Amino acid sequence: MAKVNNITEGPIYSTIIKLAWPVLASMFLEFALTITDYFWVGYLGTPQQDAIMSSMVVSWTMFATSAIIITGLTAIVSRSIGAQEQPKAAYFSGQGIAMAIGIGLVISIVGLIVAPAILKFMKASPQVIGYGIPYLRIFFISITIFFLNDAFGSIFRASGDTRTPMIAFSIGTVMNIFLDPALIFGWGPFPEMGVTGAAIATMVSVSISFIIFLILIFRGGLEFPLSGWYRNKPNFGAMRKILKIGIPISTQNIVFILVYWFIIQIVHHYGDTAGAAMGIGNRMESLSYLTTFGFSIAASTLVGQNLGAKKPDRAARCAWGTVSIVVAETFVISIFFITIPRFIAGIFSSDPEVINIAIDYLIILGLSQIFMGIEIVLEGAFTGSGNTIPPMLISIPGSIARLPLAYFLCFTLDIGINGVWWTLTITSFVKAIILAIWFGRGNWKKKKL
Repeated sequence: MAKVNNITEGPIYSTIIKLAWPVLASMFLEFALTITDYFWVGYLGTPQQDAIMSSMVVSWTMFATSAIIITGLTAIVSRSIGAQEQPKAAYFSGQGIAMAIGIGLVISIVGLIVAPAILKFMKASPQVIGYGIPYLRIFFISITIFFLNDAFGSIFRASGDTRTPMIAFSIGTVMNIFLDPALIFGWGPFPEMGVTGAAIATMVSVSISFIIFLILIFRGGLEFPLSGWYRNKPNFGAMRKILKIGIPISTQNIVFILVYWFIIQIVHHYGDTAGAAMGIGNRMESLSYLTTFGFSIAASTLVGQNLGAKKPDRAARCAWGTVSIVVAETFVISIFFITIPRFIAGIFSSDPEVINIAIDYLIILGLSQIFMGIEIVLEGAFTGSGNTIPPMLISIPGSIARLPLAYFLCFTLDIGINGVWWTLTITSFVKAIILAIWFGRGNWKKKKL
């Protein structure tokens, strides 16, 4: 597959775009998937939409857990490629894949058992719990494949090949988009399965992506041999090195999402309609997040390979260049959120109360998109350097602060559900500013792996 070859030399902005566009293409398809999922389930009713939204927070937690692996892999593989140490990149890739299998299997078993307790903890209504349990259990069955796909994708991207993950994820995503309504409503030869059908469609799509990754790896899709990864014996020393880099980012992501578990309790205080409205806002915010994440991957690869090539100043220029692109992109998205919120909310729901709550959410959300983009890109840049402690030290306190702030705004000041939306916007602004100042100090350039 095509690979960007001038990462450590040549024009910076064109290199950023070349790395980012395949990721962006797959992210847009994923965005289309999340919209399709929520759109079709919306025809089933508000409790069904709330079940998807509540389960979504669990999936976020699992993806944050996978960052333990993919963050360390990204840093080590990109730095090794930049230093022309392909055997090292291959070896650590194999160890990362073994970690994905082991951690994924443990989570799958535990998740199948505790799925009902998770939804009860979120204070979901009995009806929402009834829809959410089978959805969550099917998700947990497929979690190991999710983790392996993330590991494969991070290895290809860290080596400068962002097109292969795009192909693998895109094919699976397109399949999901077609399967979703067929399995939810029982179109054609398929049985009508409701919310459970959406979960099965997702499981099938990630399995297809997994098969494509395997085919490409065994055909030599990487510049270093990885087809024999399953023959490598586990090396706990190598795994510890991956964990040492990945744990800070994963920890901050898990704390961020665990806070959401409690935030959802506050949201459910205002009823199922508030939960469904939050789902609409989250789906739309994923437009910013997923596209920004594509540039974050580019920043991570650029910083890692340039540091490996002993070019720290170019690494910094690449990071700030990526930030400038993302600021422009998120500004445009913010304008849409602020100017046409009713139209956006009406796409996903016909419930007037859900639409009114979602309108306020989208307007308030629009004020934070630029800062969210800055935060995500700079986290990617720190990740590429292997210096993942600063983002953790900023993100964890900022996330934890959301709980008392939300309680204060919602109940003490009696703002209502809008207090939750203002909490998310205010903390995003503060975290982005502090992270930008810390990155500007440049200590990450001296990080040794």
